[in-house]
Amino acid sequence: MRLEKFRGIIPAFYACYDDQGDISEARTNALCDYLYEKKVNGVYVGGSSGECIYQNLDERKAVLTYVANRLKGKMTLIAHVGAPSTRDSIELAKHAATLGYDALSAIPPIYFKLPDSSVCKYWNEIIDATPLDFIIYNIPQTTGYTLTTSLFEKLLANPKVIGVKNSSMPTMDIERFKRVGGDNVVVFNGPDEQYVAGRMMGADGGIGGTYAAMPELFLQANEFFLQGKFEEAKRIQSHINDIIVALCSQNGSMYAVIKEVLNRRGVNIGSVRGPLEGISNEDMGRIDSIISMIDEATQQFCK
Repeated sequence: MRLEKFRGIIPAFYACYDDQGDISEARTNALCDYLYEKKVNGVYVGGSSGECIYQNLDERKAVLTYVANRLKGKMTLIAHVGAPSTRDSIELAKHAATLGYDALSAIPPIYFKLPDSSVCKYWNEIIDATPLDFIIYNIPQTTGYTLTTSLFEKLLANPKVIGVKNSSMPTMDIERFKRVGGDNVVVFNGPDEQYVAGRMMGADGGIGGTYAAMPELFLQANEFFLQGKFEEAKRIQSHINDIIVALCSQNGSMYAVIKEVLNRRGVNIGSVRGPLEGISNEDMGRIDSIISMIDEATQQFCK
């Protein structure tokens, strides 16, 4: 029962800015309301999709506060608190704990190439700073650090470690982590392009950066999987992947494109913060076709 609330579809929450590029409480609330109405299982706040590395501590604390004030008690809340220093990560962790988050998560330390002993110490010091459960975030393509099964097993000695958000591309990694932890851990599929494959290999659910752009499709993919309708799940994944390719094929960053998709659905959460690039004039016309792709797939599969 302790782990049940961490299963299913958990969108990575986007950074919500005003027209001047500052964190907006009103726009954060709007995204909270939108995702609540879509009946997702939870939100992952302050991670890559939340542009955490481009925000200072006060901004990150504000986002954690706004989301908790809007959604606490309505869905599962996971706070990503990874920061360049252990000190800042612990400060964020303690703040999330006071707000009533369900769990913490953190990427490994970035920039300096550190040994496993340093990474393990970093994670354990965050874990020990609060009573909250902890989810390791493995994303080697951006951090340069790959979580090994041996370190994962070592970290599981701490009873507050309940799982891993695995964003490495090989689905084998999901199978390996699940094999180490078994039913006592939750393994989240990270790469949205392989959600169904990740579930087949043992993932308990997913945390993804494109979920909020097309929540109905991921919720339905999850439902197909649970019902054992694997051919239907594969087909919806294929449509999802076509949409992801389109989102990533514009001049602006994927997050800028997603934010414009949401804007056209009445959820204005601003643009992205530099050095991420906003959408171009060329992108504006092509975004209509992306919305059509999402709507057509939704109509086909979500009845």
